[in-house]
Amino acid sequence: MTFVVPFDGSDLAEAALVRAVEYGVALDEEIAAVVVVPERKRYAREKGWIDENEPYDVDAVVAGLREQVRTLAPSAAFEFERLREFPPETELADHIERLIQNHDPSVVFLGSDNVGRIVTPLTSVGVHVAAEKSYDVFIVRHPAPPTLEALEPHSEFYERVDSA
Repeated sequence: MTFVVPFDGSDLAEAALVRAVEYGVALDEEIAAVVVVPERKRYAREKGWIDENEPYDVDAVVAGLREQVRTLAPSAAFEFERLREFPPETELADHIERLIQNHDPSVVFLGSDNVGRIVTPLTSVGVHVAAEKSYDVFIVRHPAPPTLEALEPHSEFYERVDSA
């Protein structure tokens, strides 16, 4: 089994990846990061992958996300899918879900400040991913070090977060 992290490069996705690594080390589990990259400039701008007037180079974005994962989780698997369209959130979540299932996850570590609230925004891909019942979901809502003594904090990540 594997700990899987849907990864979009955001602060909370990074925190979820780091948390998966911390638990993975403690529990001897493999880690996989999965990425879906729609080939639409608007989505890329919304995710902070490109600036307002910057051209959208999908390969460069994927390479950047791969490097982020490699920096935080050097032994993690990295799987991505490019989409020609920018589908509705439910379809985007379906693509992410297929990538997650490829790794037979025991737990999905999801970085989201929206998942699990009483009132859930309809635009959260995380809501759809978290609804899957074939695995547990660990929701990371903030990039703070783990509070369990058995977990060794990812020092470089927390040093960077603390200095920001």
